[in-house]
Parts: sequence; structure tokens; C-alpha cells
Amino acid sequence: MKSTVSNTLPTQRGGLISLALPTLLSSLGSSITNVSLPTLAQVFGATFQDVQWVVIAYLLAITTLIVGVGRLGDIISRRTLLLAGLGLFMLASLACAVAPTIWWLVAARVVQGLGGAVMMTITLALVGETISKEQVGRAMGLLGTLSAVGTALGPTLGGGLIAVFGWQSIFLINLPLGGVALFCIYHSLPSTEPQRASKQGGFDFVGLGLLGLTLALFSLAMTLGSGHFGSLNSLLLLGTAVAACAFVWVEKKVASPLIQLALLRQPILSSGLLTNMLVSTVIMTSFVVGPFYLAHGLDLAPQQVGLVMSAGPLIAALAGVPSGYLVDRFGAAQMISLGLLGVCLGALALSTMSLAQGLLGYILPICLITAGYALFQAANNTAVIKQVGVERRGVASGLLNLARNLGFIIGASAMGGIFALASISDDMRSGSAAGLHLTYLVAAGLAGLGLLMALWSQFYRHKRV
Repeated sequence: MKSTVSNTLPTQRGGLISLALPTLLSSLGSSITNVSLPTLAQVFGATFQDVQWVVIAYLLAITTLIVGVGRLGDIISRRTLLLAGLGLFMLASLACAVAPTIWWLVAARVVQGLGGAVMMTITLALVGETISKEQVGRAMGLLGTLSAVGTALGPTLGGGLIAVFGWQSIFLINLPLGGVALFCIYHSLPSTEPQRASKQGGFDFVGLGLLGLTLALFSLAMTLGSGHFGSLNSLLLLGTAVAACAFVWVEKKVASPLIQLALLRQPILSSGLLTNMLVSTVIMTSFVVGPFYLAHGLDLAPQQVGLVMSAGPLIAALAGVPSGYLVDRFGAAQMISLGLLGVCLGALALSTMSLAQGLLGYILPICLITAGYALFQAANNTAVIKQVGVERRGVASGLLNLARNLGFIIGASAMGGIFALASISDDMRSGSAAGLHLTYLVAAGLAGLGLLMALWSQFYRHKRV
């Protein structure tokens, strides 16, 4: 018995490290480039709108491909796919570093986003195969921590690398880090075959194309227009609806659908996806609204704004592993509700905060929101992954990441628009406070809706039992 335990523990620890490193790299890839945009504009003689696509291209690639990657992981070996995705991410990073033009760089970022989609999705799907059931919550918490660390570390690391080694270094850093990850995955993750049911089905290329078109059109509708929703955005949304209807029709007819629509009728899965999107919208609100309120409402200098903005990701990183322990100890359902309650209360506090409360009045609710988010993510991911069969975990993890990315896009566009409308005033100080209040009142409503959905899902589950 001792021998079995001692052999299993190092294997699980190595497997967890192998899953953690790709998670860190994929989140780092999305945040490290933000600080480089002014430098890239100067180096390539590009406009601000052009260099924005260095960030948008990566996000769009992940959003449009993430479910297809998850389904592919249900058909072929997930370990093999993870190795291939990480290798593609590293090659694309090298292509970014040697880019002669801004559009070469944008194209390379699209390919890098494909590798990021593989890493983001397959690591989540592999948790159920690599980690024992009683420790899944802790593993999810750790992955959430690494994702938050990558998001928080990106701007600081990127700024330091650019200052010392030049802009190419923010892409070249992925090569040694990726090499370590490749070594760990190759030696620590078990080589498992896909499930028999998955191998017998083919890959739905038509469905993948239609889903990718739907998500691309939706993402473009939410990001184009520089904050102004015009006729182009309306046409893109119309195209989104048409492509979505075509996707649903194809999925009902094809023999091996990309997404089994019956999966979405499972209360735990459907509730988990919708609440994930709602809470991610609230989280992105902090990144969009926060800098304007801190700069104009509290008159902070840019470096002070950056320091305060790092508080949220830092709390999420610190709360990730403890959240996983709470999930394993008390169950996912209760922790989902508790996490959503924290997000809702934090947003309500910000919606009623006065300027007289100063910096502390802003930071404390933000810490409550991000701690609640960390707990919700660990619990929600655990509940969804445990709910679906092994042969569908790739698609389920892809759907979870898709819901999160859609929430980020909606938060960056719609919630930013609400803040802009509410903060119109001759007095920038009072205007930014009014914008913050209305935006977080809406955010509290979204979190409250998510909490009601989670409670309904729990009630439905207990009723069936």
C-alpha cells in the first residue's frame, strides 16, 4: 500500500505541474502584449487601431477555435494534442519575434492563439484523467491561480523585458518556458487513448466552420467601432444570428456533431456556462472601468493606477488554491453559490460607494469580487467536468472557456459603453463616480442573476435525487 501511495503522489504532482505551465503560458500570452502596443506602433509606424489587432487577434483566435479544439481532444489523444498545441504556440512566438511588418505579427498572433486555445482547453479536460477525484477541486483552484498570475504578471514582465531586451523578448520568453512545459508534459502526463465512443465518430468540420464564423462575427460586432455601436456592428450581429441558426441546424443533422445539443439541456452544464459568462462580464468590468475611475475620480498617477489594478489579480491568485480546498471539503454546489454571493455583494458595494471613501472604498470591494470569482471558478469548473462523461470533457472544457471569453468581450464592450454614457459630465471627477455606480449596479444585477440560476440548478438536482 505504501508503495502505491508513494508512486501515485509524485505522478499526480508532476501531472499537475504539466497542466499548470501551459495554463500560465496561455494567460501570459494574452496580457504580456498590452504594454508593448505603444512600442509596436512606433517600431512599425502603425496606428493605434492597427496595433490593437495584436491583442484582438489572439483573443479572437482563442474564442473562435476553443470548442473545436475541445472536440478534437475527445477524438485523439489529449496528451498528444497538448504537446502539438504547445509546440505550435512556441513556433508562433518565434514568428512574432521576427515579424517584419505589423500584419505579419497579427497573423502570427492568430496562430499563437490557436496554440493558446489548445493549452487552455486541454489542460482543463486532462484534470479528470490526471488528478484523483477527491483532489479535482484543488487542481482547478491551482489552474485558476496560475491563470490569474499570468494575467497579473504580464504587464510588469512585459514592461521589464521591453526596457532591457526590446519588444521581441516578450515573445521569445515563451521558448524557454515552453521548453520546460514540453519536457514536463512528455515525462509526467500518461499517454492515454481517446474513448471508444469518440474514436468511432468523425470530426464535424462544417460545424466547426459555422461555429467559428458565429463567434468571429459576434466578437467583431463587440470590438469594432471604437466604442460606437453603428450599422456595421448591427450587420455583424445579424450575421451572427444567421450563422448560429445554421450551426444549430447542422448539429441536429450531422452524425458526429461538434456539440451534442442535448448536453446543453443538462441543468448543471447549462447553468455553469451561463453563470460563467455573466461573472466573467463582471470581472472584465473592473479592467475597463477601474482605470478611468482611479485616474479621474481619485486623481491617481498612471503608475499608481497600475499598482491598484494589480490588487484584483493578486487576490485571485492567492485565493485560487484555498478555493480548491474549500470545493473538495464542502462540495462544488455550495461554493458556487458562496462565490457568486461574494461577487454580487462586492459589485453592490461599488455601486453605492462615495468618493469620500477614497482608495480603500474601491480596493476592498474589488478584493471581495475577485476572491468570490476565484471560488466560483474552482467550484464551477469542478462541477461541470465531473458532470460530463470522459468522452465529452474536451467539449465541456472548451465550452467553459468559450463562455468566459464571451463574458470578457461583452464586459469590455457593453459595460464600457454603459460607463461612458453614465459618466458624461463637465466634472470628470463626479462623472466617473456616476459611471462607476451605474456600471456596477448592472454588474450586481448580472451576478445576482447568476446566483439565482445556481440556486435553481441545485434545487433541480436535489429534486431529481
